[in-house]
Amino acid sequence: MTGLNFKGKEFVYNHHLAVPFRPLLPDEAKGIGSVALDGNLVVHGDNLHALKALLPLYAGKVDCIFIDPPYNTGNEGWAYNDNVNAPMIREWLESNPIGIEDGLRHDKWCAMMWPRLRMLRELLEDDGLLFISIDDIENARLVQLVSEIFGPENFVGQFIWKSRQNKDNRNKSGLSNDHEFILIVGKSIQGDQRLGASFDNPDEDDRGPWSSGNMVGMASKEARPNLHFDLIDPETGINYGCPGRGWRYGPDRMQRMIVENRIIWPPEPTGRPREKVFLSDLGEHTNTSSVIDMPIFTRDGTAGFERIMGNRDFDFPKPPDLIEFLIAQHPNEDALVLDSFAGSGTTAQAVLQANKRDGGNRRFILVEMEDYADRLTAERVRRVMNGYAFTGTQRTELLREKLTWTKLRNADQLTDAVEGIENLHGHEYDAIKKTVKDGELIVTGEKAVEERAEGLGGSFTYCTLGDPVELDKVLSGETLPSFAGLGSVLFHMATARAFDPSAMREDEFYLGATEGQHFWLIYKPELDWLKSPDAALTLKRARDFAASDPEVKHMVFAPARYVSQKMLAEQNIPVEFVPLPFALYRIDRS
Repeated sequence: MTGLNFKGKEFVYNHHLAVPFRPLLPDEAKGIGSVALDGNLVVHGDNLHALKALLPLYAGKVDCIFIDPPYNTGNEGWAYNDNVNAPMIREWLESNPIGIEDGLRHDKWCAMMWPRLRMLRELLEDDGLLFISIDDIENARLVQLVSEIFGPENFVGQFIWKSRQNKDNRNKSGLSNDHEFILIVGKSIQGDQRLGASFDNPDEDDRGPWSSGNMVGMASKEARPNLHFDLIDPETGINYGCPGRGWRYGPDRMQRMIVENRIIWPPEPTGRPREKVFLSDLGEHTNTSSVIDMPIFTRDGTAGFERIMGNRDFDFPKPPDLIEFLIAQHPNEDALVLDSFAGSGTTAQAVLQANKRDGGNRRFILVEMEDYADRLTAERVRRVMNGYAFTGTQRTELLREKLTWTKLRNADQLTDAVEGIENLHGHEYDAIKKTVKDGELIVTGEKAVEERAEGLGGSFTYCTLGDPVELDKVLSGETLPSFAGLGSVLFHMATARAFDPSAMREDEFYLGATEGQHFWLIYKPELDWLKSPDAALTLKRARDFAASDPEVKHMVFAPARYVSQKMLAEQNIPVEFVPLPFALYRIDRS
């Protein structure tokens, strides 16, 4: 496959490898609940550095990624800020922000996206999905980028989202661009994998591969009382109760499913029964349409943001319902969802809404680099979780009419229509407002409202990024990260896997294991100790490490050693010493 060529590509091709690891620094006061790096996260920092910081804990563990990068319209004021060691790119740093007149703005955009996409691929689970919203300006280049980085076989396709409710008559070409694209990318697409479902047959059911399906309904008890009933496992007698929005099926259908062994019963009454959806039952007409045929528009995102925050301090936020639709394309109700261009925090709200809807336990990680990460991104998450008071103006569009010469000649008819609206709906609103904008007459009803929205619950940890972990500075004492901070970086670099803090035993210098190998780190964040003989790998220590599991290899990171590799080999001690100053550069994972 021919790759996309752009200026600077040779300099950024492996730039993600040169980005230093920086630890996540929790700020408990800015989050909700106790600090938990394995829970919901809001990270303030450059997203390239933040993604690198997430790798030790989350490499290969993210189920679903949604990003909304700059569309590169030339009017967004985004800046290229990556610290790439190349004279040409150094010059780019001096020509920010990037505007419409910048002849290299497409090259700069590709150079910005390349290392971030490389990092996102490392974080994505094998059956994970990446969604990227974009418009015509960079769509073609973005398709080439993801095809090159993820492989053309993993480029699933594109959703077409009608983002504009009404036509834009400002475009001089005569064409109103009413849609945006959302690219769909996988990491390792399998034969039976479809959007919204992943099929397997773990219990060797004679009916073949099946997927776990949601049975929670969407109707209130008042609207559909027949869907509200307790569901009981006839074998165990466990009563799972009834979800707030009822079940998807009525009692008769549910009873048939029980008889046909189509229901998956959780072991605890707090769990949510699900149905077996068999691949053989689906037929040819179950694929997700590439057109998002839902009444969800950009204006809904703006209205929702204003309702929660009481202002319009963020331009064009995506509607939560759109992102919730994308999240639903991944079948895991415990999915980890990442947004590294978090903006107004819409993705967090979408995750919380999805959990509320189907009883899932999804988590989110948001990354935002701008200075509004706390006051806007995280504040929205706080309000959505805790609830918020809404005081403002509710606007309802009552008429939108394109003004033509014919209509202006018959202006009486137009004014009569407006007066009719005022007579019919005037009592429902505080005011009926008439405006002319972009060649259209718009009539809206405005009403002051004051109410409180119920919170969706949950907790999150707010983090910033610490100083880079540079091993040569560790031994000089300039920086001394914690055992877990340094250990997580070394473990990930050596294994390309996520570090599990629960497996760590700091008092024994133990980091964790992969198939066939254990990892140890002789380290304390104390400079005098690091310079002492206690910090060295000795023959006795090597024997003790190997004795814990003599049939496999042991890799030991340490500042120094008092035993040679030759002696370890002669005595059949399966221990390999890795000196700390070179540890970060030992593994080539390009």
